[in-house]
Amino acid sequence: MTKIVFMGTPAFSAPILRMLVEEGYDVISVVTQPDRPVGRKKVLTPTPVKEEALRLGLPVYQPEKLKNPEELQHVLDLAPDLIITAAFGQILPSAVLEAPKLGAINVHASLLPAYRGGAPIHQAIIDGQTETGVTIMYMVDRLDAGDIISQTVVPIGSKDDTGVMFDKLSAAGKDLLKATLPSIIDGTNERKPQDEEKVTYARNISREQERIDWTQSAQAIYNQVRGLHPWPVAFTTYNEQNMKIWQTEPADSAKSGKPGEVLELGGDAILVQTGEGVLAITELQPAGKKRMSADDYLKGPKIQVGDLFV
Repeated sequence: MTKIVFMGTPAFSAPILRMLVEEGYDVISVVTQPDRPVGRKKVLTPTPVKEEALRLGLPVYQPEKLKNPEELQHVLDLAPDLIITAAFGQILPSAVLEAPKLGAINVHASLLPAYRGGAPIHQAIIDGQTETGVTIMYMVDRLDAGDIISQTVVPIGSKDDTGVMFDKLSAAGKDLLKATLPSIIDGTNERKPQDEEKVTYARNISREQERIDWTQSAQAIYNQVRGLHPWPVAFTTYNEQNMKIWQTEPADSAKSGKPGEVLELGGDAILVQTGEGVLAITELQPAGKKRMSADDYLKGPKIQVGDLFV
């Protein structure tokens, strides 16, 4: 039986691991990121993939960095026939990529060569794309540049956010790998080089990408907010303090102003002028406060028409 090492970390990856076990594949080890402190109390928390692996009774290995000689050797000593990765979160050294006789493959949440990198789901939504997908590819030394084995398209709804799309793409990736894996194991799979002229990148989200630029259009900011929801969350500055913006929607107003200016208050929204159009903020989180609806926020004397978000 083909010996498989699975590498993954977030909730996106857990259903893929579960499918491998349910389909009877021989997963000899699961490699995931180390436990990390989470929340205000910094509680040491296992990754979703570790939790799933332990539930399934699989051995787990958590290297700090696979480039460390001892940690690298541990993986090589497993002697897998195939390595499968899905949002693992570390770059695999050449020695790991070259070790399995069937290679190392990755379940990547975009339609490569578009959106190579660590944040393909976020970036596709931020860019206003109406579809994305999953690619299963061979891994090489360059970032997400290996030959394509199979792909599937997944629509992005106009109200879908990153959390919704993570779930959709995880399910699509699980199904695609289930359909593709038999051909990889028996050597009959397709293998198509990526078109380098069509490459785009989706690097990990920076702090600056989280800040709202009110000179952008209402639609662009709406896409940014849902692309960063539920993590890491877009923010703006009001009264010299950062405010997280959780939910918005494009809106209409008879008034106008300069970008970032509050035009109207009331109902369940704060209407703000953008560089093109008006945006309704419907859910927010002031500095040091809990997440709340705009309606709850407006019950206090906190904001006035004419105030500015910057």
